[in-house]
Amino acid sequence: MRIQPFEKNSNPRLMERHGEEMQGNDGAAPSGKHCADFRDGMGKSTTRREFLGSAAAMAACLAIPRRLSAAGSSRPSSVFNGVRIGCITYSYRSVATSAEDTLNALLRDGLSEVELMGGPIQAYAGIAAGGGRRAKGAPEAPPTRPTDEQRAAQLAKCRELRKMYNDAGVNIHIHKTGFGSSDEEIDFNFEIAKALGCIGITTERNETLAQKLAPFADKHKIWVAFHNHTSNYPVMDKTDPILAYGQYIGFNLDVGHYFAGTKGLSPIPVIEKYHDRIVSLHLKDRTADGGNLPWGQGKTPIREILQLMRKEKWTFPADIELEYKIPEGSDAVAEVGKCVQYCKEALA
Repeated sequence: MRIQPFEKNSNPRLMERHGEEMQGNDGAAPSGKHCADFRDGMGKSTTRREFLGSAAAMAACLAIPRRLSAAGSSRPSSVFNGVRIGCITYSYRSVATSAEDTLNALLRDGLSEVELMGGPIQAYAGIAAGGGRRAKGAPEAPPTRPTDEQRAAQLAKCRELRKMYNDAGVNIHIHKTGFGSSDEEIDFNFEIAKALGCIGITTERNETLAQKLAPFADKHKIWVAFHNHTSNYPVMDKTDPILAYGQYIGFNLDVGHYFAGTKGLSPIPVIEKYHDRIVSLHLKDRTADGGNLPWGQGKTPIREILQLMRKEKWTFPADIELEYKIPEGSDAVAEVGKCVQYCKEALA
């Protein structure tokens, strides 16, 4: 399939869905008065050194329980000058496993956008984890297909989960639940996406899987966004062949992995080339020799990427992925909060 040229902004299919998602997410970020004063007083331009100093103060603000934050709106907003900043909930793996605890972490960080991992979804909705792992030595049991009534109940719980998040001001733009092997499991995963209000599903890059999933993606008009690591990033010398499998096959571009895997090449040309097929970004600050560092200490051009998104008015979300070692005395919520502040300052 030949990729058709589009206007400056983005793929019309993505623009339409992203535009719907952005409605209602422009309220003030939740914060106490002191945190609000801190944020309002930030300069319009911040160096890496300045950021590292201000992040500690931001982390202290994030430690204030939300019930004590009486000033301002209780709904979060992480759309900064038109750029949607979110988080993949893998970032909270050390502090939150349930849907409720994950939502609380997002709210504490003032995030209104999220890529929700499969664990909280499956636990909340009573959906068996893909792969059906069994205890060591246990006999392999034949797979049991859920009944139509059970599937309907699971989707009802997914819609309930969506409402809980939306009522709190958080949009689930993507989910990352395993597809399973049967056509029924694959089709149901797209139904989960629709029940949650997602525009897409992320998974690890796999050419065979792309070919298999493309007809389902076309049927449901839900994107499959393939995530790269350090050795399987998008092709640059020609059109990436994975995109030929279907019009709803796209990228979940991990800019940090790209930077590390290419030994320091900027991911900006990749974003410019494929912006109409990028469903979301993963943000992390890596180095050319493979380091994964607190934001502002690595070399990945996160600031420049965000500013390009603002300039070009691209509306795919940029999701924080916390993978660096959490400093002693801190936790995942505080560290994600520092990353949110970094994005906010970059886009001020």
